Amino acid sequence: MSVSNESSAATAVELQAHHAGAAQFAAAANVFALLSDPTRLHLVWTLARGEADVNTLTEASGAARPAVSQHLAKLRLSGLVQVRKEGRRSVYALHDGHLRRLVVEAISHADHMVTGTPPHD
Repeated sequence: MSVSNESSAATAVELQAHHAGAAQFAAAANVFALLSDPTRLHLVWTLARGEADVNTLTEASGAARPAVSQHLAKLRLSGLVQVRKEGRRSVYALHDGHLRRLVVEAISHADHMVTGTPPHD
């Protein structure tokens, strides 16, 4: 068995051991719904690389500052991002590594779709 197949088998065993219920599926669907907006996805992708304030996020996303603030409020209320005050600045960060990995994988998958690069594990 190759390393890739062993890894896939280990993941399948882990998934079988964790019996996801309705609450887990609903929570996951809520995360996907929040990330379905391209601006919010861009904000979370930017935060996957490290903390940022509203000015940095506005510049990175290309969205208007009021829109960025509204999207950040939704992400904060949902618990996907955290905010801390640094003087007068609000600095945003992702809540956990699960979301970081999810977004990085989603963007990597999209890159394969857009560029035509063959899929891989």
